[in-house]
Amino acid sequence: MTEITRVPLQPIAKGSLGKLWIGVAAAVLAAGGIAWAALPPQVDVQTIARGEGPAPSLDDVAVINYKGTLRDGKVFDQARGAVFPLQGLIPGFTKALQQMQSGGRYKVHIPAKLAYGDKATGSIPANSDLDFDIEVVAFMSREQAIQQMQMMQQMQQLQQGGAPVPPEEAAEGALPPR
Repeated sequence: MTEITRVPLQPIAKGSLGKLWIGVAAAVLAAGGIAWAALPPQVDVQTIARGEGPAPSLDDVAVINYKGTLRDGKVFDQARGAVFPLQGLIPGFTKALQQMQSGGRYKVHIPAKLAYGDKATGSIPANSDLDFDIEVVAFMSREQAIQQMQMMQQMQQLQQGGAPVPPEEAAEGALPPR
């Protein structure tokens, strides 16, 4: 039977163990800082009043009341009863809406990279973070939104004195009976 040669461990000098642990801690902190810096920017959504029901999907349409401000507090946009399809918005706004529920109120912070980035748009300077106060009136499917818009158009036509033309007659070019 052969015997394995044993290599004796050298004793650690007094005070070296503390330095070793400080070095390990510094390496872990440095790695954590690098990982944190590499994270993609995130949208911050704070719930002021919780809503009800499920969160919307990308195929849904949102009806909201909102006010958008820059970091200095300057209002760049606001509306009541605004209708937005979730697809086609700036990425940060879409991500924020997907975390909301009907009837809820929210404060949202969108970093510049998820807003307009390095492009100035209207009164929004390039590389601007955006803040929003949002009240969600409702979420609905795209089909429901189209039906509501058609109903509103027909009501407007009736109020203006014109009779609505059924879609099949409009397509044929026929006039409604008098």
